[in-house]
Amino acid sequence: MIKTIGVDSVDTLNKICTCQNLSCPLHPSNHSQGCTPCIAKNLKLKEIPSCFFNLIPNAEKRDGDTFKCFAKVVSEQTGQE
Repeated sequence: MIKTIGVDSVDTLNKICTCQNLSCPLHPSNHSQGCTPCIAKNLKLKEIPSCFFNLIPNAEKRDGDTFKCFAKVVSEQTGQE
């Protein structure tokens, strides 16, 4: 069972969430469960949430959201391919 979080917490998450896909039903601005639904979906699919990719310049050009794609983007950014 997923617990809901307080309004103040949701407002805080909305301010720190870097996901640009506001139409996504899992985006914290669209429910009261914070990041939990998004993280749960990504764990199930063995993917990394877009907010992690958003920390890396040019990550929008990635091939996907898999762990391997994330590692590749990080390696390319740090020059450790």
